Amino acid sequence: MKFNSKFWSPVAASILLLSIACTNEKNVEEEVKTTFSGEKNEIKLLTLDPGHFHAHLVKKSMYEQVDPKVHVYAPDGPELVAYLQAIESFNTREENPTSWELDVYKGDDFLERMIRERKGNVMVTAGNNREKTANIKATVDAGFHVLADKPMAIDVAGFELLKEAFASAEENNVLLYDIMTERFEISTILQREFSMIPEVFGTLVEGSLDDPAITKESVHHFFKQVSGKPLIRPAWFYDVNQQGNGIVDVTTHLVDLVQWESFPEKIINYETDIEMLEAERWTTDLTLEQFSRSTGLDAYPAYLQNVVEDDTLKVYGNGEISYKINGIHAKVSVIWNYIAPEGSADTHYSIMRGTKSNLIIRQDAEQDYITELYIEPVEGVDTEAFESTVQEQVQQLSGRFAGLDVVKVPGKASWRIVIPQAFRTSHEDHFREVTEAYIRYLTAGKLPDWEVPNMLAKYYVTTQGLELAK
Repeated sequence: MKFNSKFWSPVAASILLLSIACTNEKNVEEEVKTTFSGEKNEIKLLTLDPGHFHAHLVKKSMYEQVDPKVHVYAPDGPELVAYLQAIESFNTREENPTSWELDVYKGDDFLERMIRERKGNVMVTAGNNREKTANIKATVDAGFHVLADKPMAIDVAGFELLKEAFASAEENNVLLYDIMTERFEISTILQREFSMIPEVFGTLVEGSLDDPAITKESVHHFFKQVSGKPLIRPAWFYDVNQQGNGIVDVTTHLVDLVQWESFPEKIINYETDIEMLEAERWTTDLTLEQFSRSTGLDAYPAYLQNVVEDDTLKVYGNGEISYKINGIHAKVSVIWNYIAPEGSADTHYSIMRGTKSNLIIRQDAEQDYITELYIEPVEGVDTEAFESTVQEQVQQLSGRFAGLDVVKVPGKASWRIVIPQAFRTSHEDHFREVTEAYIRYLTAGKLPDWEVPNMLAKYYVTTQGLELAK
């Protein structure tokens, strides 16, 4: 066994098992079970092409049902090195270290090798999106479960292939699922909860194109810190043919939340329940210095030259989509800036408009860039009676969310929900929560009935939105 001393210390080498396979190595085929009973270590993970940091965030925690030995299949390169170094950092941290053992195959035939060797039963993928949908389809065709980072499709052709993948997953009795971390953000959870309380919210209004019933906006940044370190992005992250336009990437989360909050646990049929209205996209312009700081490269690669003007890289990272879902107007939009202003971060804004009140999530300077949920009665509602009702409902919810409270915003007909710190888990923690939910589904042997049709509806909206924007 050999370790590259450029990246591994002797201590790290003893912690991570890196069995680098050669192309002429004898293949070992064995049947690995794909039904689960809850036993320890029965889920055996395969990691395919971990080119995005979300791949290692799934493994920031250990799971009782998951075997600590993980088989990794990927092309050689800096993205694989970054993944291995991230797992090393989890294994060697002082507080709650993980104990992952990595068996690594490096080669361009990584997909074929993974399918042929059958060393695991659940494939996790988060990386370059150009071949992701095809890789997912091939994996479920071979009878493996798949937990995939978003987006699972970045264009209309990918959506059509994704439909085939879901059909194949059903035929092979395996679960194909995407990583929707934002469902575990507490202000979003509470926005959903209050929208289901008619005494506070009433019912969702129909809205209009100019004033939707539900709006979700997200601001992200190319240069940021993850797990306390500057995030080095692969150059292909800036290529919409490999990463996807922003309108089909981050908006995946936003479209998912529109469905999850507005029509909880209801099946959405994209052919009958979705009506596309308008969409647009625009570029974020980056200097070579900014690109270099983000990627570590001193020049734009050849595949980006067609979107470079006067040494400025133009990335279609921004966009918005307006559509109707079950007759309700919705709008989602995403903006990518280069770097957040000092003291700020990625931000999220959301409003659900009801017949009695609006439920609004804000995350700006006034909120110290922490998501906060506000409840604001619509015109004509008796504010004194409304305040009493809100307090009563918060008291009831505190049975499930211990310590939940509400305060009136001074000088405004607005009430802020006081969210206990214990419920404010981080974005990185949400990957553990998604994985735990997926493990429960694997053990049950099925996803909730609404999940697959709603995933299809979600990717229909994003990919059709891109077509409209073009």
